[in-house]
Amino acid sequence: MSEILLHYTRGGKIEDIHRGDIVAVDIKGNIVDSIGDAQRNMFWRSAAKPFQALPFVRQGGLEKFGITQKELAILVSSHSGEPMHVELIESILGKLKLPLTALECGPARPMSSKAAKVLTENHQKPEPVHNPCSGKHSSMLALCRMIGVSIEGYTKPEHPVQQIMHQSVAKAAKIPEGELEIGIDGCGVPVFYLPIYNMALAYARLAVPQKGQWGEDEAAIRKIRDAMIAYPEIVAGTGRIDLLVSQITKGRIIAKIGADAVYCLASVEAGIGITFKIEDGSYRAINPAVIGILKRLDLITKAEHEQLLEKFPPVLRNHRGDQIGVIETVF
Repeated sequence: MSEILLHYTRGGKIEDIHRGDIVAVDIKGNIVDSIGDAQRNMFWRSAAKPFQALPFVRQGGLEKFGITQKELAILVSSHSGEPMHVELIESILGKLKLPLTALECGPARPMSSKAAKVLTENHQKPEPVHNPCSGKHSSMLALCRMIGVSIEGYTKPEHPVQQIMHQSVAKAAKIPEGELEIGIDGCGVPVFYLPIYNMALAYARLAVPQKGQWGEDEAAIRKIRDAMIAYPEIVAGTGRIDLLVSQITKGRIIAKIGADAVYCLASVEAGIGITFKIEDGSYRAINPAVIGILKRLDLITKAEHEQLLEKFPPVLRNHRGDQIGVIETVF
């Protein structure tokens, strides 16, 4: 059962609470720490993207199409729709000889408020390329090209690309393929339903590929991990905690958001994967939860903790800027 993780206060009184489940797993699959239900089943959402890109990388897609490390980072991203992100998607599709209209993720307002404002000022509407999942869809289109199948219907569960990615995700999470259930994600493709324990295990294996028993996938998963470390601003976007955690820790921690407040972290040094899910799906709970978990597990230094708190202060302010409450981490 989910436990209370955060209190939001006003005038010294608790006004809101956020419940959730957290699990940290080492490279051998041992549970290092947990709060709530470590085996809770949940949709992995966008935090599964590194493992969906794995077949394309393993089969030599980077080399065949001249995909750079920076472009690899966008394939596993939940990007903010900033110009640097849009340019990378355009570059990849150009290398695949596909138009932007091939993307079937649907148009979405950029996660970056600045990028969204620029579109509005220029009287432009959001396009599929601005969708935070356009990188993942580019990866799917790239795999179509790699294995020589039609891009038509590439979002459907029965399409060969989705079948291959389903296998890849199951293998990464060490769960039998037949037990990996699916739903449909916000961008129209299959999304995976599995225990948060297995999500954390996959991220522990991602953190230290040489100890993760990846077999023939080891070199490919290392390339994916290294791209995420090298370009966190591409995997996420300006000002986001995913980016700042990686920057402040100098790549020791990999961070990856998923929709509806499912979140994964990987400690490259400790070989630990972490997954948490905020029960009500609230994004506002993510930043304090990430900082609290990293501190609880002693994965960041005191100075790094202070830097994160400076960037994401645990205080509540009204429209005038007055402090009217605090965010309390209670785990």
